[in-house]
Amino acid sequence: MGTFAVINPATGETLAEYPDATAAEIEDALASTQQTYQEWSRKTTVAERAALAKRAAELFDERKEELGAIINREMGKPLDQSIGEAEFSGAITAAFADNAEKWLADEQLEVEDGLRSFFRFQGIGVILGIMPWNYPYYQVARFAVPNLILGNTVVLKHAAQCPESALALEKIFLDAGFPKGAYVNVFATHDQLADIIADDRIQGVSLTGSERAGAIVAEQAGKHLKKCVLELGGSDVFLVLDTADIDSAVGYAVGGRMENTGQACNGSKRIVVMDTVYDEFSKKFLDAIAGQSYGADFGPLSSAQATQTLASQVQGAVAQGAQVLVGNDTPEGNVFTPTVLGGLTPSMDVYSQELFGPVAQLYKVSSDDEAIALANSSPYGLGSVVICDDLDRAERVGNQLDVGMVFVNASGLEGADVPFGGVKKSGYGRELGKVGMLEFANKKLFRFAG
Repeated sequence: MGTFAVINPATGETLAEYPDATAAEIEDALASTQQTYQEWSRKTTVAERAALAKRAAELFDERKEELGAIINREMGKPLDQSIGEAEFSGAITAAFADNAEKWLADEQLEVEDGLRSFFRFQGIGVILGIMPWNYPYYQVARFAVPNLILGNTVVLKHAAQCPESALALEKIFLDAGFPKGAYVNVFATHDQLADIIADDRIQGVSLTGSERAGAIVAEQAGKHLKKCVLELGGSDVFLVLDTADIDSAVGYAVGGRMENTGQACNGSKRIVVMDTVYDEFSKKFLDAIAGQSYGADFGPLSSAQATQTLASQVQGAVAQGAQVLVGNDTPEGNVFTPTVLGGLTPSMDVYSQELFGPVAQLYKVSSDDEAIALANSSPYGLGSVVICDDLDRAERVGNQLDVGMVFVNASGLEGADVPFGGVKKSGYGRELGKVGMLEFANKKLFRFAG
């Protein structure tokens, strides 16, 4: 079997296979994106490119049922969530289209000599995107759309288990009116990716994936002096400091942990609760996790490998002394029963690992300082949630967290125009919003003599 195949994680059945790209196909992709950058991207306006993105946003919505069905069978996401992802991808695309002229307007500079000076934001060339399986449309939309509007062109390598969503995305951009060579999908192997990154026509690389993949791509990009944006793993903390609405806090914690069957980089993976509210919160949280329903609240894990990895982590934690408070450590096929681990200590491997699936870690703390120290003990630093009725206290605690995002009194506060990204081993750079749109921009300085 080739690298790219659709294997239904619910059944294990191989539904379709796609051949790896040939060397000639890789060269065609690089040549066409470079030519389109030079002959189309550089000669069109932001408004013209944004209008095409606006049509792409409409196509995401028009095709949401079809798009949802594709990723439901590719990576197991429940159908309503799959359709919702297509809708959100359309919303992201529309947000970039609607805000592009404002976000990319010349930035006037106040300079000591008084000369007219400004930044103009332009594309830099062909950008390589290496995308993951957990959000097959959302991740691509937030990377590709701002770059296409900015004036870059895109070579897209999707995850091996997402070939049909990859092709569906390429068709959306073509049908929206982007010219051939603006957005090109390639079924590239890992070895071919190294060659693509090294190619002088590639000006930047954006990867969403694992810490290991990020390290490899960063090394390759750095060797060839290519800028890269990395959105890697996360072990986000969900801090419950003090609240009169425990039920709401529990609801957000369950939603934050169970989103996408627990397979979200910024999912709430470590639930850290102050001792003053721990008893009530933990009972309700464990009951809610135990009440999750397969097919409605969660689906199968994305692949046999993902299931094996998560099971090994949970079994290793139990062997090292952790307690299974809810659930179990033995999946059935790729169905992993939602699980909560307690009794965790820093000496356990799982303490510093990312659990990519419906498994939460539950901790009790007795002070804000203890909560902050526990939160910051992770090698990751993507997002966080702070639940506290005292907003000043919540902000003080959030200010001391080594993370890229702090959501106060709710999980799921992502937005189509809200920047996303982290620090430490969660990567660097930002996506979404104006700052995301400028990651691969040439911030060209203009200065006029007096």
